[in-house]
Amino acid sequence: MRLVVVGAAGRMGRMLIKAIHEAPGCILSAAIERPGSAMLGQDAGVLAGLPASGVLVGEDAPAAFAAAEGVLDFTTPDSTVAFAALAARARIAHIVGTTGLEPQHLAKLEGSAQETAIIRSGNMSLGVNLLAALVRKVAATLGTDWDIEIAEMHHRMKVDAPSGTAVLLGEAAAEGRAVDLAKQRVAVRDGHTGARVPGTIGFATLRGGTVVGDHKVIFAGTGERLELSHIAEDRSLFAQGAIKAALWGRGRKPGLYSMADVLGLDTL
Repeated sequence: MRLVVVGAAGRMGRMLIKAIHEAPGCILSAAIERPGSAMLGQDAGVLAGLPASGVLVGEDAPAAFAAAEGVLDFTTPDSTVAFAALAARARIAHIVGTTGLEPQHLAKLEGSAQETAIIRSGNMSLGVNLLAALVRKVAATLGTDWDIEIAEMHHRMKVDAPSGTAVLLGEAAAEGRAVDLAKQRVAVRDGHTGARVPGTIGFATLRGGTVVGDHKVIFAGTGERLELSHIAEDRSLFAQGAIKAALWGRGRKPGLYSMADVLGLDTL
């Protein structure tokens, strides 16, 4: 499968290039960076710590998409929206691991998904998506007298909060309870907040060091507590999940899909 990596010079971009190199049945078709990047013209393989690949980092995304079957995108919300439009025009699978997407970005992705397959997830790992399926089931089983809190910690350089994975888990909890997360979400507590409002879903965000990603969903009842957690020890698992999603999405009919679709977890 011919794959394009956008944001190729970034940390995840380089990891995606390496994952493609190691994945049977995949080939790096192009590596794209923003105009003016100091990495333009560099060999993408060397950039990722591999032998020279012959694929040079470029900036012509439309041409790259036209010659590929899929694009792997862990960039920024605005860039992802632009790439989605290009992927729709080229009719290639668009794998989105970008976090920090706001409702206006999601609405535009839904529009592009009318023309091509878009697979979006706040986290591409098998473990996290299995955790989300479990959270959905537990939330559906327990009543609102059980409080739900989601705690996450990431490295000091992460720019969005709460993490995309935490939001993914919050959405799973809300789906389990058949409520709108936007109406039940409590993202910040500071000062004299009063008693906890029943039925709300709380988030706690920690940043520091080089933590890849720790997530915990706490169901707190009267006299007992259930905790489900996931610890990411190696960022490469996100790249491996993206490859799996791309292979699944090749030739898939247009639509907006999730990693739950890719992994067949919707029945849990």
